[in-house]
Amino acid sequence: MARDLLLEIGLEEVPARFVRGAMDQLKEKTEKWLADSRLDYNEVKTYATPRRLAVHIIGLADKQTDISEEVKGPSRKIAYDENGALSKPAQGFARSQGVDPESLFIRELAGVEYVYAKKSSLGVETASLLPDALPALVTSLTFPKNMRWGNYELRYVRPIRWLIALHGKEIVPFEITGVSTGNVTRGHRFLGEDTVVEEPKLYVERLRAQNVIVDVAEREKAIVAGIQSLSAERGWNIAVKEDLLEEVLFLVETPTVLTGSFDPAFLQIPQEVLITSMREHQRYFPVLDGEGRLLPHFVTVRNGDNASLDVVSRGNEKVLRARLSDAKFFYEEDKKLVINDALAKLENIVYHEELGTVADKVRRVRIVADRIARHLRLAQDDLADVSRTADICKFDLVSQMVYEFPELQGIMGEDYARKAGERDSVARAINEHYSPRNAGDKPAAGLIGAIVGIADKLDTIAGCFSIGIIPTGSQDPYALRRQAAGIVNTLLAHELEITLAELFEIALDVHAARGLKREAYDINKDMQEFFALRVKNVLSDQAIRYDVVDAVLGAGVADVRRTVLRAHALQAANSESGKAEFRPAVEAFNRVCNLAAKADSKQVDANLFADAAEGELYEAWQQAHGRYLTAIAQANMDEALSALSSLSGPVAAFFGAVMVMAEDEALRRNRLAILALAADDVKQFANFSKLSG
Repeated sequence: MARDLLLEIGLEEVPARFVRGAMDQLKEKTEKWLADSRLDYNEVKTYATPRRLAVHIIGLADKQTDISEEVKGPSRKIAYDENGALSKPAQGFARSQGVDPESLFIRELAGVEYVYAKKSSLGVETASLLPDALPALVTSLTFPKNMRWGNYELRYVRPIRWLIALHGKEIVPFEITGVSTGNVTRGHRFLGEDTVVEEPKLYVERLRAQNVIVDVAEREKAIVAGIQSLSAERGWNIAVKEDLLEEVLFLVETPTVLTGSFDPAFLQIPQEVLITSMREHQRYFPVLDGEGRLLPHFVTVRNGDNASLDVVSRGNEKVLRARLSDAKFFYEEDKKLVINDALAKLENIVYHEELGTVADKVRRVRIVADRIARHLRLAQDDLADVSRTADICKFDLVSQMVYEFPELQGIMGEDYARKAGERDSVARAINEHYSPRNAGDKPAAGLIGAIVGIADKLDTIAGCFSIGIIPTGSQDPYALRRQAAGIVNTLLAHELEITLAELFEIALDVHAARGLKREAYDINKDMQEFFALRVKNVLSDQAIRYDVVDAVLGAGVADVRRTVLRAHALQAANSESGKAEFRPAVEAFNRVCNLAAKADSKQVDANLFADAAEGELYEAWQQAHGRYLTAIAQANMDEALSALSSLSGPVAAFFGAVMVMAEDEALRRNRLAILALAADDVKQFANFSKLSG
């Protein structure tokens, strides 16, 4: 027999950004408890709104499953003394397993006899487990931020105001922070009232009758359908960002989509400002035309029904008008800002107490960007643009608009720089140097912004690593992982011919001028390991197999572009269709590298060749080496791997014809030297021993 179980935690309004994670966590912990408790069930459903978290276990077994298992104890030699009596270790084993010592039996395992105990345990009634298990489940939930209330010791996301715990139609009795369980839930704060849930299967419908859509997927579907309906009716393109939709989803219990308008005069302000104000302050969805231009309308979601929507719309319009008026004032004031005056103000803004002011950072970024640009042999005009962009890339940080909306940094810099008469390429690069701004964003489209962006991010990482700020676990307060990933993706997007090692050297050289807190060697080593993980993530995102990733990373990641190309070439060669043909080459590479480790020289003397196979391998290597170097220079990794693979036959013939570790020292050294030359090329491409069979 089975019954459903319902647990609802009623709370004061939970911050929207915490709800999804709490709901997922509740499901995960519930399923783990069921598994650990040996309780069978059909399905676990979770629900959430701003005021509640709930889990519904469908078809929960009325008792635990019985278990019967055999546990291995000490060997027979230890379990019995010379008289055949049970020893103390065996008696202790029986006690630990809760069985009668006389019930122990012998079984052979891998040629050795051991004593075994057979344990049986009858499952207990589910109802007897719930009064302890459910409160433990509730209090085990963790949140990014917690609070205490009253005199209670429990720290929780928000105060608990009611609890439902129903096993079938029976209330499971327990209490948390003075709140006792029952079968009464609360409806919509304004449109509903308290209602009785007689049994778990009625939970969703009882709340629906009280104007609460507790099913998250259903609520999201209603919001999206409302937005799509408006879009079709008005011919609008309503810009729906997933993160804003997610936030709105957990701000409402009964969603109703409505629209409003604002004065078209505000469209004189850059639309990014208006969109940011609507999204960040008001949680509104902006409305665009077919060309992507902002229209003087907005869409929002009400936590309620469709009564008096015109009144609600006017209220939203009034609030938005005040917000946009502030934005307009900030924008008009910022247009008076002189770039040089703004740069002077950066001298008074502390970037980090150990790394100086923002102005100090800008000066470092300028030096790093200039060196990268010269390394890349940019044209004179581009060199000038890099320098100017680096000089003024942070000037908008002192603007009123960026102070109000930090997410507009760079965007406002581009607008203000263009109005101040800066070159279009410089203005655009001021904005682009922040890219990619998040995990789903693209790198800078222009080369100038890409170079300054790399310099900016590199300075941040090198500076933090130099003073011991290195991300560990989930801790990354300066978003160094994101910035390193941004550098890697930018290098790939623009196919820049500069290695990570060269970038690290430039950045650390600049930071050394202020004095390093740690040894440059240690900082460099930490940065190499840190960036290797970012490259590994890139390869994983591109569906490169784990063994290919490990093989390629084993040869180093200094040249990011060629590392990624090596991975794709190796995966193609080692695919299921080509593995049989490629396998002999892999075996040859591994054997060459293993023996080459014994070499103490790479000087080959052709006069010492005692067998034709030696000369043939040496000649084959010379030809392959030339092909390999040319292919690497041209970033043609398929050709580079083909050049290495051409050694497979001569290597096999070499090993079949000669004894590498000959007794004659001169012969041995000469043969190892040939292998060492080949191994150098092989190890630069990949550690082929990492490939799975």
